[in-house]
Amino acid sequence: MHWWLAYIALGLFSGFFAGMLGIGGGLVMVPTLALMFAAQAAFPSTEVLHLALGTSMAAILFTSLASLREHHRHGAVLWQIVGQITPGILAGTLLGTLFAARVPARPLALFFTVFVCLVAVQMILNLKPKPSRELPGAVGVFAVGTGIGAISSLVAIGGGSLTVPFLTWCNVRVQHAIGTSAAVGFPLALGGSLGYIFNGWEHTGLPPGSLGYVYLPALLWLVPSSMLIAPFGARLAHRLPVATLKRLFAGVLILLAGKMLWSLFG
Repeated sequence: MHWWLAYIALGLFSGFFAGMLGIGGGLVMVPTLALMFAAQAAFPSTEVLHLALGTSMAAILFTSLASLREHHRHGAVLWQIVGQITPGILAGTLLGTLFAARVPARPLALFFTVFVCLVAVQMILNLKPKPSRELPGAVGVFAVGTGIGAISSLVAIGGGSLTVPFLTWCNVRVQHAIGTSAAVGFPLALGGSLGYIFNGWEHTGLPPGSLGYVYLPALLWLVPSSMLIAPFGARLAHRLPVATLKRLFAGVLILLAGKMLWSLFG
């Protein structure tokens, strides 16, 4: 099978919905990549999920740059908050990738599936926190950033599903919360990518073309296809029934995560 075609298709699918719904592609990339890697003989069964997480995080590194630039152009990034939360984000990704590299695939898959289900429920019910407080001080922002970085690196997402609700809860306007979250996604993806590369660097038995836990042949096709299609998804967001598509996408996420669990436990 020509796996590069499958990687392009995945990049197009994840990039389209990321552009339309404003969510990171990692939620769909990780379970799909895990299934693709498991179907190839060169991939050790114990490392398919770690490679899927690392590759997805590296893909987000590139797509987050495009998102950051676009939001900055519209003046939607609160750079003061970005500067305050980034040290915690980097510390969290360090801890998260270190932990992920030492956890077996099955418990890691369970954690990922629970997180995906929570995100899917939030999408289906359109749950949003009510603005009810102000941003905490420097120590509080660092602690929140550490938590967001750790969880995001464990499930290989850009952090938007965590950062946006937190900032909205702290009375940051939704437009600024989304733009600031997009900017925070870059250091998060950078720290996560470096963490997965470092922690998988000396691991034996990984397939050829791996840079630590980042599988470069998949990354080569994922990045351009997802970045190419994302703007089209963003434009169609104003023409299609986004609420319905969001619920359908949430169902797809649950099915993919369930299939990934089945392949690891079955």
